[in-house]
Amino acid sequence: MFSIILLCLVTFFYAAYNLLIKQSSLHAQELATTTVTATIALQLAATITSVTFLLILRQSGVQQFLLPAPAYGWAIAAGVCIGAAEIAYFYVFTGVAGSWPVPVSLAVPVIVGGSVVLATLAAWIVFGESLHIRHWVGSALVVCGVALLAWR
Repeated sequence: MFSIILLCLVTFFYAAYNLLIKQSSLHAQELATTTVTATIALQLAATITSVTFLLILRQSGVQQFLLPAPAYGWAIAAGVCIGAAEIAYFYVFTGVAGSWPVPVSLAVPVIVGGSVVLATLAAWIVFGESLHIRHWVGSALVVCGVALLAWR
């Protein structure tokens, strides 16, 4: 049951994250030629949140914080990916190089849906996870849904 609650919380926070980036981007359109400072503010807030959580866990005295080196390497690689994604995300919502700002109702499904399909394929190809027919059908449905949303 805890896993379901945690999944719901992550979903809520991720949805809020998407909407808040859009709001920030709307304000950035007024003045800035780049949104990288908004990305830095986002990363700083994420770091403060993580450090606060670490301090709370440390206070409990029962947590093990030392991880094997590969765990840090993969986390750093993920950090590079999320940093690049967030920089691009702000540009998606503000428009760049003469492109139009993408509505959140299109950007979020394309980005999230696309990442679901890519992560599923990577889990199969890179990590050797087995995929059942429901994974393939689900991924195909996500692709169809994203295509339907993107269709003008």
